[in-house]
Amino acid sequence: MMNIIRYVIAASLLFTLSLNSYAQEVSAQQIEQFKKLPKSQQQALAKSMGVDLSAIEAQLAGQSTQQGPVNTPIIPRTLNGDNTNNQNEDESDEQKNADNLFKKLPRFGLDVFANAPSTFSPVMDIAIPEGYILGTGDSVSVQVFGKENREMNLTVSREGELVFPTFGPIKVAGLTFSELKKFVVNKVKQKIIGVDVVVSLTELRSMRVLVMGAAYKPGPYTLSSLSSVTHAIFAAGGISDIGSLRNIEVKRGGKLIQKVDLYELLIDGDSSSDILLQSGDVVLIPAQGASASIFGEVRRPAIYELAEKDSFDSVIAMAGGLLPSAYPNSATVERYNSSNLRSIINIDLSNENESAKAVEPGDYIRILKSSDMYAQSITLIGAVARPGKYQWHKQLQLSDVISNADSHLLPYADLNYGIIVREIDSARNIEILQFNLAEVFADNNSINNIQLNTNDKIIVFSSAITLSDEQFLLDELAYTQEELLAKERNLVIKSDKRKKFWNKYGKESLVANSADEEVQQSINEISGGVTKDIVNVREMALFSRQRLLVPIVNKLRQQAGSGEPIQLVEVDGEVKFPGVYPLGKYSRVNDLIIAAGGVKESAYLSRAELTRNEMDGISAVKISKNIQLANALQQVDEDNIILKSKDRLNVHRIPAWSENHVIELRGEVLFPGKYTVRRGDKLSSVIKKAGGLTSFADPNGSVFSRVKLKQLEKQNLIKVSADLRIEMATKSLSSNSAVTSYTEIQSLLADLTKVEPVGRLVINLPRVIASNDYDVAVEGGDILYIPTMKDSVNVMGQVQVNSSHMFDSSRSVEQYIAQSGGLKKRADDERIYIISSNGSIRMLQESNWFAGTSDSALKPGDSIVVPLDSEYMNSLTLWTTATTIMYNTAVAVAAISGI
Repeated sequence: MMNIIRYVIAASLLFTLSLNSYAQEVSAQQIEQFKKLPKSQQQALAKSMGVDLSAIEAQLAGQSTQQGPVNTPIIPRTLNGDNTNNQNEDESDEQKNADNLFKKLPRFGLDVFANAPSTFSPVMDIAIPEGYILGTGDSVSVQVFGKENREMNLTVSREGELVFPTFGPIKVAGLTFSELKKFVVNKVKQKIIGVDVVVSLTELRSMRVLVMGAAYKPGPYTLSSLSSVTHAIFAAGGISDIGSLRNIEVKRGGKLIQKVDLYELLIDGDSSSDILLQSGDVVLIPAQGASASIFGEVRRPAIYELAEKDSFDSVIAMAGGLLPSAYPNSATVERYNSSNLRSIINIDLSNENESAKAVEPGDYIRILKSSDMYAQSITLIGAVARPGKYQWHKQLQLSDVISNADSHLLPYADLNYGIIVREIDSARNIEILQFNLAEVFADNNSINNIQLNTNDKIIVFSSAITLSDEQFLLDELAYTQEELLAKERNLVIKSDKRKKFWNKYGKESLVANSADEEVQQSINEISGGVTKDIVNVREMALFSRQRLLVPIVNKLRQQAGSGEPIQLVEVDGEVKFPGVYPLGKYSRVNDLIIAAGGVKESAYLSRAELTRNEMDGISAVKISKNIQLANALQQVDEDNIILKSKDRLNVHRIPAWSENHVIELRGEVLFPGKYTVRRGDKLSSVIKKAGGLTSFADPNGSVFSRVKLKQLEKQNLIKVSADLRIEMATKSLSSNSAVTSYTEIQSLLADLTKVEPVGRLVINLPRVIASNDYDVAVEGGDILYIPTMKDSVNVMGQVQVNSSHMFDSSRSVEQYIAQSGGLKKRADDERIYIISSNGSIRMLQESNWFAGTSDSALKPGDSIVVPLDSEYMNSLTLWTTATTIMYNTAVAVAAISGI
């Protein structure tokens, strides 16, 4: 029976709370009856009443104010349509991105109060000001210690008195907190001699106020007696999306007693209108009034509520002012006109009359950004210690910016060649001025100490060609052994990371290499020119000519036109950095040679060829002129002529000049090693230098390798890979073809291009030694390997086991294959071939398999290769096809290398 009664009481409690969770009083007995119910019954009862149990528990916790101070839990709420009920979750990114910027602006100040309360108990854990006036319901703690020790918790009665158990009531209502402390201390000390007294407020009286209108959760709230208007707004969860922050009203007894403009508090810190509330007060939040949006180069872009006659100046002030990057001379205002169409108005905010104009409701004010261009500046670029922008002033010279090499330049800076890129007109066309820093450092009065103009760009190049050249300097060796080892480890780690980076992004791919070639070509050719062989773009020094000249060369090409010849020249031949260079103002042949890093040791100084385009009436004619390069380098005007657009200087090599060319002999020669050769030297003469062959040499098995042939074979492998890629792409369109992923195709074809070529030139070494008619002219980088005599025969390819066997002249090819386990199912027995020890290949015909004629007889060191049957190819997947190609290539290489 008692359970039924409890259940009925609890149901009535939930019903009461669900009707108005903050307007109805709930008795302590009802609360206790509800708490005594099991958790399961509480949940079931709450569910049947359509009430959230957690919300009821939070509310019940708020009723227990007499048990001590209770914090008011505050949880954030969403703003500006962030609520999922107002936002379409399926809205596409394109639709979101299509929204204008101003539609995403927040309302200013709304987020300050945007917190939703989870309970409605008064806030008690706040500091008590000294001027607080006591009233009925305030609780006071009086602690006495010394001769006597006691603590008294007293509450101000309805009569405004504190009733002390020992000496009766004391009138305290209307006293301030500071007056209360002095008054009570004196009274207690008069009654009890020899004690000290501490007085504090433990609980404040509560009051009920109404927060109505456009509050987040309007309704009645129980607040502490110290609560102001902002406290009430905060307790109500803040202001809703449509609420006003500037026209809040406080009414008492039906009369307006205060208007609150929260902008005064938020912007100016003025809280004079934030008065303390009294019980029964009403805080009315009306709907938002007129507003304007401001965004762009302001400190606080947002939507601002307007007061009467707000001007552009006042709105900008509310937005925190303009950023330093703002362009106030031309702000744009988007405004609806009388035809309800959008119109654009330009406002000059630097003009006091225009900035004082009134902002109209709905205006969208955009403060534009100033230009990124610099005024009165120069730019330092390249191999300098402190690159960047510097202030320009009149009479500024190059030596003022770069006064010496030690403090202003990097160790690898090129002191002989630098350029100044100067803008010459409003179209930002440029001209080039060339300078020599070495001469500037030697003499400040040198013509190279150029007077600078504003916006000049000073470029200092690196004397290094590759990144490794820049990183390695002689000073880098001035360390202890341990420090050097640590630096070397760091270099290895960096190199490994760099290699992994390029591997990840397709270092071996033809596309990446093609992109590099395009960059290289943009530097090293004039229209109709030929791409030069230069260092790979990835390995170029950071401040090399090849890198830094690219944008300059491109700009000069773009600005060229009819009547404006392209300001580029080219130098080729025996110079250190051949290529295309900007044509400097008044540049001569000597300047171009300096730009190219100077001449090489092999340069022919008695003659150089200068090719130039000249107009012959209505057509262009190329003319060539021979100049004395030595005179040009000595700045003799006759040969050191002024250059013109598209001039090309070719520096010849000294006739019959050659570097030291070295070939290497390995294996069974009397004195193996490297030998210097001259142009036209024969292989037989080099063998004689090495003392001839040893008695153990097998001249028939010699391997002659050449660098050029390796390069040619590598190109052929790439071509085969490209052809196979096209073939597989064609086959993939056939319904009968096996489907292979693009990743597999790329991976396998990349592996195919990685096969290391041998570069072997098949020669008959005994004939080379014996006959001058068959001799071979050697080249630098050639390698001759003469093996020891062999007594074995190799069997490889489509046999059960690849193996080597002792040579037996009585055995046939079939017998050697049988000794290797016989043929596999996919072996092509009609195309078996033999790789001789000298590298030559011969096919075996079915008619001479067994007999062994003189042409087909096996010899020591020969290799028998059994290829794959091509009839299986159509039924194989790409994986098998590509693997077989690589395998057969590897078999051939292994057969040659194993001799």
